[in-house]
Amino acid sequence: MSDRHISQHFETLAIHAGNTADPLTGAVVPPIYQVSTYKQDGVGGLRGGYEYSRSANPTRTALEENLAALEGGSRGLAFASGLAAEDCLLRTLLAPGDHVVIPNDAYGGTFRLFAKVVARWGVEWSVADTSDPAAVRAAITPKTKVVWVETPSNPLLGITDIAAVAQVARDAGARLVVDNTFATPYLQQPLALGADVVVHSLTKYMGGHSDVVGGALVTADAELGEELAFHQNAMGAVAGPFDSWLVLRGTKTLSVRMDRHSENATRVADMLTRHPRVTSVLYPGLPDHPGHEVAAKQMRSFGGMISFRVEGGEQAAVEVCNRAKVFTLGESLGGVESLIEHPGRMTHASVAGSQLEVPADLVRLSVGIENADDLLEDLQQALGR
Repeated sequence: MSDRHISQHFETLAIHAGNTADPLTGAVVPPIYQVSTYKQDGVGGLRGGYEYSRSANPTRTALEENLAALEGGSRGLAFASGLAAEDCLLRTLLAPGDHVVIPNDAYGGTFRLFAKVVARWGVEWSVADTSDPAAVRAAITPKTKVVWVETPSNPLLGITDIAAVAQVARDAGARLVVDNTFATPYLQQPLALGADVVVHSLTKYMGGHSDVVGGALVTADAELGEELAFHQNAMGAVAGPFDSWLVLRGTKTLSVRMDRHSENATRVADMLTRHPRVTSVLYPGLPDHPGHEVAAKQMRSFGGMISFRVEGGEQAAVEVCNRAKVFTLGESLGGVESLIEHPGRMTHASVAGSQLEVPADLVRLSVGIENADDLLEDLQQALGR
């Protein structure tokens, strides 16, 4: 729907890419094309290439063009969820007998997809500390087709040097996939650093308001983009028009929201490092974080996600979550409101007993855009001062 990009500056692209004024009315916001099929001008005479909304829908097209522009890719594809996007990607890139290197810290749903679904299809996987390029190289086999990375990772906020691991993957003839959900394209652009595909849960920061579920793939390789589009249509787990419209609305304010998320998270992390009941703070913006230098090199800022460990073990961590008031106890992340959760019992229960199992005393925060003083006060009372 967009025939030009006014600027290469992120903030301008976020508002204008894919957002061409409606040619009929001049509406500055793309319409919600809540339609399943389209009148053809004779057999095969498609208007704008649209025939059926699983294959393409103008509202989804607007979002996909926007996503591609923000990530600096040639093709963006929007899905019904982040896991739907991952499933499409894996079934496009892999065949039975292939091998994947996955990170030792990752979203529980991603691990479940590999361990319980893709493995049954005959795809092998092994775990590596992706913050160490040498460990990734050691995990690669002659059958490796994909190296999978989250940076920052979920929930331990690990950092991977994307450029370094991209070189390792290239040397092995494998593709590098980067889940950019925590950072967003405003803070980090993996394709520019050598990644082959970027994955997003649009549910999180891209949508930004906890009111939509969606996923995305973006690639710089036009040929791979066509392959992914074929599988997207063949498998059918596409983003609906209203969901696409909601995410497209969210991306327009992504830059200002991420600035505020990062500012608030920096203050929260600083307070937590000084709290007597906190034994460890995991935030890449802290100078003593092991991935701080790499994060500072490849990210604009450090984002809104923080994890920390508390004295007293699992029950103490659960009690902190339960006592929070401004921080809402709930799964997911990336909305304007602050969220708190216990990963071991909530988002990462599926990794229990595996190499990705998370510490029982871990609390994860999604720091929102509220007044930072209110957030600090709430965490202090939840921790018991």
